[in-house]
Amino acid sequence: MHTVVVGTSGTTAEDVIAVARGNARVELSGEALDALARAREIVDALAAKPEPVYGVSTGFGALASRHISPELRAQLQRNIVRSHAAGMGPRVEREVVRALMFLRLKTVASGHTGVRPSVAQTMADVLNAGITPVVHEYGSLGCSGDLAPLSHCALALMGEGDAEGPDGTVRPAGELLAEAGIEPVELREKEGLALLNGTDGMLGMLVMALADLGKLYTSADITAALTLEALLGTEKVLAPELHAIRPHPGQGASAANMAAVLEGSGLVRHYQEETAPRVQDAYSVRCAPQVAGAGRDTMAHAALVASRELAAAVDNPVVLPDGRVESNGNFHGAPVAYVLDFLAIVAADLGSIAERRTDRLLDKNRSHGLPPFLADDAGVDSGLMIAQYTQAALVSEMKRLAVPASADSIPSSAMQEDHVSMGWSAARKLRTAVDNLTRIIAIELYAATRAIELRHGLTPAPASRAAIAAARAAGVQGPGPDRFLAPDLAAADEFVRTGALVHAVEGVTGPLA
Repeated sequence: MHTVVVGTSGTTAEDVIAVARGNARVELSGEALDALARAREIVDALAAKPEPVYGVSTGFGALASRHISPELRAQLQRNIVRSHAAGMGPRVEREVVRALMFLRLKTVASGHTGVRPSVAQTMADVLNAGITPVVHEYGSLGCSGDLAPLSHCALALMGEGDAEGPDGTVRPAGELLAEAGIEPVELREKEGLALLNGTDGMLGMLVMALADLGKLYTSADITAALTLEALLGTEKVLAPELHAIRPHPGQGASAANMAAVLEGSGLVRHYQEETAPRVQDAYSVRCAPQVAGAGRDTMAHAALVASRELAAAVDNPVVLPDGRVESNGNFHGAPVAYVLDFLAIVAADLGSIAERRTDRLLDKNRSHGLPPFLADDAGVDSGLMIAQYTQAALVSEMKRLAVPASADSIPSSAMQEDHVSMGWSAARKLRTAVDNLTRIIAIELYAATRAIELRHGLTPAPASRAAIAAARAAGVQGPGPDRFLAPDLAAADEFVRTGALVHAVEGVTGPLA
């Protein structure tokens, strides 16, 4: 099994996905264990002094003015975990919780938190045992980090609360730890706070969303090309010299993808109809590279922000190399929250333009000779009429999900935490947006492949033929009389979601961007 080694300098997006989705094992490097031990010595020294130090010998948030006596400090750390594990609503996905735990371990291993090596090792052991704490949908404001979600994870380290075992059954965390031979942690000064104070949940969801959107943008370039072909459009707008004079990298990449898919098409040369010559295609076809490309460039910015956060040590207070323990505001989720919202916006726009292309395929007045709704016997058959309704409903929800969460803030902790990021909320709605975008692209695929097959006597591009053949083999049915449509759409969704569409096309074109 793949092993991810956690050191002091952060981690990578690939490692996050390997742990969250691939169940990779986690190990702490010797360098990390040494850094943990050094930082803990500093915290222990401060704990022994009479002067109060935030997070070590004081209360938290609005209660930070109280100095806590030594005999109450272990109770203080237990209590912050118990009281902050206040989430409500449905459970979040296993992969999100694993990403959350791994990224918290990444910061702990940096040596800036003051957590003992034994606590960090327990965190790794819980991940490796396949134990996943129950974390709820609601509870994080994205400032002081993802407090409630991280608290539910810390609670499981203490042997309290509920968790999902490796068999998928939810049971008391203490039972699962015992079966795995893991001793629950007894928290000491600062450790409870250090386990809660990070942007780990929103960051983990950002990393996974970027991975998913990367595949979806390539898929959308393919379906846009298929639609252009089905509408007998012109591929001349994809010429690299046109995109070179407006040098946005994403735009050029999307145009190149579409051109590669259409190479050798026998349909795109029919756009000049003798009876009604068409000078230009509609914006949804002609401007596909510009819209998808702008989304690609937005993803590049989001990936840069994610890389910086993956290299960060997010905690409050932090142990600095010179031995100081300083309060700070690095836990604020604004940098991550903003790009999560940016991605929801571009995903909504990509879904919107894909839906417009689909609608054009179904409208006999704009489809240049295709039957109404791509029906077998229009009037008797409804064809893909309601598939487009479903796509439109998804697009409408995407637009609602594009409303920024990070533009909101709600004061908390008796006005001590008076400006928050709402980054967790931005991440949660982005996950829904990514799922919806997958379905929208799948419906365009379904319509475009059917439309191409209805262009009798014309030969599609080799890459298009490969996409159609692979889709049909995957259960995405072709033209014919009306039938129960939901299973076909589900097969198309799976075909796109798994990357099978991209794989089939790249077998002809070579790697796409």
